[in-house]
Amino acid sequence: MAKLSPSILSADFSNLGADVIKASEAGADYMHIDVMDGHFVPNISFGASVMKSLDKYDTAGYDVHLMIEDPDKYIPDFVTEKTEFITVHQEACPHLHRTIQHIKSYGVGAGVSINPATPLSSLGEVLADVDLVLIMSVNPGFGGQSFISSALKKIVKLAEIRESMGYDFQIEIDGGVKMENVREIVEAGVDIVVAGSAVFGNGDIDNAVKDFLSAIR
Repeated sequence: MAKLSPSILSADFSNLGADVIKASEAGADYMHIDVMDGHFVPNISFGASVMKSLDKYDTAGYDVHLMIEDPDKYIPDFVTEKTEFITVHQEACPHLHRTIQHIKSYGVGAGVSINPATPLSSLGEVLADVDLVLIMSVNPGFGGQSFISSALKKIVKLAEIRESMGYDFQIEIDGGVKMENVREIVEAGVDIVVAGSAVFGNGDIDNAVKDFLSAIR
């Protein structure tokens, strides 16, 4: 049974608390927190203070995605009682194993993400240590992009590696996920689905979440 992690990047930031509450009450499993620095990706989103502004609400836990350079500097800022995962990019971490252990030292699930052009082989030495692998199905930086279909092959291969090696990490996908393709994505082996504009951009958050949950479970 797959889980849903709506990306708040696509929420109405003038009404962020209310949007996140709606998605959580509708049954979303996590809130995906897309953090961009304008260096690692060509866009700037928000920092830990925006995420922490949601702490006062009864919401799903945080699924933090750091699309930033030198993430080790900022990992502690994103650790809260509601933080379930902190995911960093393989491409941004010269000492990836050390960064994974840094995340785990806070009692938080450690995730690693790879961009569309990055091969799965780049993760071979850390798959035994991570709790989550996030496959990017768009080039990171902006919401609303089209799904890159080659990501499905990565998911299938990653699921095969997990089974053959006895690993227990979860597989997450982020980018271009819609109602039209989510079933195929989950059938390929995804455990956590990130959807942004498809949840927060259609004017009916409650029904959008429920429709996704119905499709992936």
